[in-house]
Amino acid sequence: MDEPSGYPMPDDALNFSGLLSDYDRNGFFCELTSPRADGAEEFARIRRRLDRLAQDQLRRRNADAERELFDLGITFTVYSEKDAIDRILPFDVIPRVITAREWAHVEAGVVQRVAAINLFLADVYGDQKILKDGVVPADLVLDNPNYRPEMRGLNVPHGTYAHVCGIDVVRDHEGTFRVLEDNARTPSGVSYVVENRTLMLRAFPDLMEDTHVRPVDDYGIRLHEAMAAIAPVSDPQVVLLSPGIYNSAYFEHVFLAREMGIPLVEGRDLVVENDRVYMRTTRALAPVHTIYRRLNDEFLDPEVFRPDSMLGVPGLMRAYRKGNVALANAVGTGVADDKAVYAYMPRIIRYYLQQDPILPNVDTRICREADALQYTLDNLEQLVVKPVGESGGYGMIIGPKATKAEIEDFRVKLKADPANYISQPTLALSVAPTLADGGIVPRHVDLRPFAVTGASTWVLPGGLTRVALREGSLVVNSSQGGGSKDTWVLA
Repeated sequence: MDEPSGYPMPDDALNFSGLLSDYDRNGFFCELTSPRADGAEEFARIRRRLDRLAQDQLRRRNADAERELFDLGITFTVYSEKDAIDRILPFDVIPRVITAREWAHVEAGVVQRVAAINLFLADVYGDQKILKDGVVPADLVLDNPNYRPEMRGLNVPHGTYAHVCGIDVVRDHEGTFRVLEDNARTPSGVSYVVENRTLMLRAFPDLMEDTHVRPVDDYGIRLHEAMAAIAPVSDPQVVLLSPGIYNSAYFEHVFLAREMGIPLVEGRDLVVENDRVYMRTTRALAPVHTIYRRLNDEFLDPEVFRPDSMLGVPGLMRAYRKGNVALANAVGTGVADDKAVYAYMPRIIRYYLQQDPILPNVDTRICREADALQYTLDNLEQLVVKPVGESGGYGMIIGPKATKAEIEDFRVKLKADPANYISQPTLALSVAPTLADGGIVPRHVDLRPFAVTGASTWVLPGGLTRVALREGSLVVNSSQGGGSKDTWVLA
């Protein structure tokens, strides 16, 4: 599918006289004001309605929405901040809008990518043809801490390993969508997608009236259908396995269990007998057939992984290997969302699907390779360098934003362990109008579409738009001060 293109008019042709009159995108591609090849009429109506709003009215509605988030317990935990146990993800009331044509392109790219990820996982835990053919270095996979030899030879239903994927997508200065990273373990944030829409419907019914936006409220139904599709029996019992109330995403666990209409359990609620999984109830043991787990591999089964884990279920892997229970996501999917493996994804797509990637990667250099390491060291001031196994924006450096001392300190780390890092150019990420203390200002955004795969793949229309609330910041992660917006996909 071709990249949407052919933007028909310059954005300086847009005339605002109210809320957006002082908005300046500062040369970046803007998700609301830069022209599109389709959806012009809908965009114009949304912009006009926004422009007519008074700023104090917008602030009042924004404050009401954030208060509701906190009252509903829609929070996450930042473990590094001892005095901030519960925090809401800041919500910005100005929506991010995606046209039907743009979404069709993103959706097709996500479906393609998820298909390649699942084929790759089936191969590396099977015949390992891609490693033998030298398309991906064998040691990059087999020495990866997320590679689980326990999965070798284990056939999973429909060949699906990554049942829930969050594919992080950014847009560059030309408006081209690019994949920034893959999240194939336990991607979080979908609860905000649904709750943000609920907040918008309550706070801005006037803005959404007669605007044809695709719904997001059927995610729980779709997820449950996928969990049922991989179960070993018909009419299965599905449960959501959580580490417990102190996990940073516990609200999301509660939310998803409620949306799917299934029990929320912890490891102590489950038991394995005769290689079958049961749930403790007030009356008797009840069989469990699919576990949507929000628990990392190493804590799942103390018989196989960490023996000191109090969060998992002893014997779970035995039941899994016998085919008596399905796990979503499958054990060992982390090897596919490693940032070094990410760099090979275009080759992986071509190898398994004989197709060019619909969504290109951000240009990436793998520092374990000598040429790439030298290039990174020579250009550290201009690059973004990330550790391959970290998430949440931790352990990285953004060269143009770093001090000389920070760059030199990072240079030492990079030389000491080059295999732990990748480098990428500093992208001019797209921006969206955002409410700040100084008025309506451009802030950088990304997008995390969520793909749900059982026998086939469905992509939630829109996904999570994260916004870097700090001026000039490119880091959108919630743990690093980012917020979120409602994402409207025009029907």
